[in-house]
Amino acid sequence: MNLILASASPRRADILCQLGFEFSVRPVDIDESVHPNEAPEAYLERVVDAKALAATLQGAHMLPTETLLVADTVVVCDGQILGKPQTAAEHIHMLTQLRGRMHWVMTRFALRYGLVNVARTVRTEVYVSAISDEQLRHYVAQGEGSDKAGGYAIQGLFARYIEGIAGSYTSVVGLPAHEVSTALLALSPSR
Repeated sequence: MNLILASASPRRADILCQLGFEFSVRPVDIDESVHPNEAPEAYLERVVDAKALAATLQGAHMLPTETLLVADTVVVCDGQILGKPQTAAEHIHMLTQLRGRMHWVMTRFALRYGLVNVARTVRTEVYVSAISDEQLRHYVAQGEGSDKAGGYAIQGLFARYIEGIAGSYTSVVGLPAHEVSTALLALSPSR
């Protein structure tokens, strides 16, 4: 079975490498805008399905032995999806919402192998310490989280502000390692 990662995320590729999977990368580009009043679960299902469809259409020449992997991650606070901050002010506002409390990070992945489709959403609770305004401004000035959902990278400088998590660390990074491995091994037990 040949694995295709339909994502340009270096973090997702790193996780697959750490797990020992060989794969090729064929990123897809779709509109990931959140629809008005769209629930996080519905958003993830819609976006992951759209990515899988785009990747399938893009790779219409896919071989029967190829497995497609797509994923998307959202940060959810008070039932609202926090996307990627567009400005420094928005970045500070997002992190202000997260400080001193718990929020959810949800990653949905889908695997397509022939006629077999597997999809799952993994939720992780993330607890952020009571960061000072000065610490928030300093973090935002580093630019690290400006291209990340929720405005932070748990695997980077922001790790110092994470009090704890309940769930999958790798899911917060971008791909739930255990769940993806289990699903891939079920598709191809010889791996």
